[in-house]
Amino acid sequence: MERSLETQVSQAVDAWLTWLPRWEPATHRGRVAPCRRCFGSPVLSAAGLGADVPHGVQHGLSTRIKTIVDRAVAEYTSVNLPMLQAELDQQAARNRARSYRPAENLDPEFEGLPLDPDPVPGAPFLFTISDMAAEADAVVPALPPLSAEAKAALRQEVGLADDYANMVGREVCTILLHHRLRIQAAISEFVEPQIEAMLDELTRSLDAPFDPHDPLSG
Repeated sequence: MERSLETQVSQAVDAWLTWLPRWEPATHRGRVAPCRRCFGSPVLSAAGLGADVPHGVQHGLSTRIKTIVDRAVAEYTSVNLPMLQAELDQQAARNRARSYRPAENLDPEFEGLPLDPDPVPGAPFLFTISDMAAEADAVVPALPPLSAEAKAALRQEVGLADDYANMVGREVCTILLHHRLRIQAAISEFVEPQIEAMLDELTRSLDAPFDPHDPLSG
């Protein structure tokens, strides 16, 4: 039996709430570029996860909700948009032919994130995951080119799919509004105390920059 959008959103929030107690603040250098999935996301706005919430917390929820929208669009496409579906099927078959697919089958907390850290000036990487993925992609034959008429028809179907995605997205955001209280309660319980502890530790380190037990500090 097909699950309603309300059920899917509720289950996605449940899964995120189950994961949230395992979240810990990142200790590595943060990325410079904002996440394209999360920055300005109406999904996160509907959930009440503003810019003051760490990105790692945001990303897990936005990805789970995106999966719901993607699934709905995929079902709509398979029934109503045959040309787009054929193109997607060909692309999926081509992707399966690649020998290295590092971006697939990731947990929601990591899906859609860059495969490599930001480069450090003057310290180039010996290799990157993105480069290895590109090399694997290069050996797979490209899809046959489309005619001008086929491209025009495909663009029209892509537009219809986008319209449907926007419609589902708006409905999902409306549903998310009903989950705001339990989302905020979880943030208060599991996220805010860790942020406060980090700030307290930073304050102590700034107030006492030298180890009093270090003979060189005297």
